[in-house]
Amino acid sequence: MRLLIAAWAATRTVLLLCVFKVITVPGPDVTSDVSVIYQGWYRVLSTGVFPPDDVTWQYPPAAALAILSPALLPFLEYPAAFYVLACAADAAAFALLLYASRRGTGPERGRGRGRSRAGAWVWVAGVPLLGPTVYARYDLMVTAVAVAALLALSRSPRTAGALAAFGALLKVWPALLLVGTPRGRVTRAVWGAAVAAALVLTTAFAAAMPGALDFLTHQRDRGTEVESVGALVFHVARHFGWEGQVLLNYGSVEFLGPYVDLVSTAALLCTAAAFGWMLRWRLRAVEWTASTAADAAFAAVLLFTVTSRVISPQYMVWLVGLAAVCVTLRTGRQGLPAVLVVVATGVTLLEFPLNFGSVVASDALGVTLLVVRNGLLVAAAVLACARLWRTTVTEPLRRTEGAPGGAGDGEDGDERGRGAEAPEPEGGLVSR
Repeated sequence: MRLLIAAWAATRTVLLLCVFKVITVPGPDVTSDVSVIYQGWYRVLSTGVFPPDDVTWQYPPAAALAILSPALLPFLEYPAAFYVLACAADAAAFALLLYASRRGTGPERGRGRGRSRAGAWVWVAGVPLLGPTVYARYDLMVTAVAVAALLALSRSPRTAGALAAFGALLKVWPALLLVGTPRGRVTRAVWGAAVAAALVLTTAFAAAMPGALDFLTHQRDRGTEVESVGALVFHVARHFGWEGQVLLNYGSVEFLGPYVDLVSTAALLCTAAAFGWMLRWRLRAVEWTASTAADAAFAAVLLFTVTSRVISPQYMVWLVGLAAVCVTLRTGRQGLPAVLVVVATGVTLLEFPLNFGSVVASDALGVTLLVVRNGLLVAAAVLACARLWRTTVTEPLRRTEGAPGGAGDGEDGDERGRGAEAPEPEGGLVSR
């Protein structure tokens, strides 16, 4: 425990020294998003409206709370206050994971054997591997909310649903936390609370601040961001005479030119296919354990990350947070995908900001780093999905078929093998 806390304190001190520029990190200045873009939005949001006609504002309405949060520390300048609050969110997520590791869950509750400190270690190691970028974006705050939602699920499904909805209104992706909730009473409670919280918050923002929903149309003309999986096509094509350009577009560095629309459309189709796979998994799953919801959320966010037109460096903190929850819950089997995500986070630091010039130039170093990082993410996604399917579909069906009166013994066994729902135990998180 003391070693964990000391490691967290040491690594976060280094991160703070980086964003305060006591330690200089080579490459683009990652803090300019806070001092220029966020602070500019802060001035607009402080007047009671969302940034009008600003296509770089691509966030749901609750994101305004993150941008306005430095007002809580009026004695500090905006950038300094933001970094301190980012560190506070980091500390909150770490504390939640550490506290969770000391509790059991489901049948193990109270005996200290249901959870592991490995999740806290994943958080301690994974976050600083992203470098100062992690404190210069508000994604860490969103991830802390997502971690809280998943860890709350076993004790208070409605609280988990409300937190997931709040996270989704901060940055959309936490809506994927809902994909793996156990069928039946728990799902009704979680999804009901999420819908209610989302409606209340969205209505409140729409009524109080004009332009709350403008973000919905601000990404329709995006290209393919240079760090995405699909961008590798153009990194290679540039060496064979492709005539496109690399430009700052919609707040990120993107490829624009011939066939970009085709690759972007293909990415959207892949995202739709990923959604279809997750739906099929949910319909076919026959057993939930205490870790299934977290495992499914991890797999879903991995799928939607690797199929996206954009993989910004800060997206990695989402995956680190979900990986940390997965390995905190010992009933899961996402250890290897979690390790791959942590390694990919370190490679991300090498490509941004340290060698971002090479990435933009599509030179050998830049392309190699992207191939390694994106390859690790694709491998993690495939493994996470395979393990999720095996633990919730394949293995439970094999046990059912092998049991007396199983699938091979008649219609009743076949019905159970197809996922007929049994009464849920107390807590609703371990069911067949």
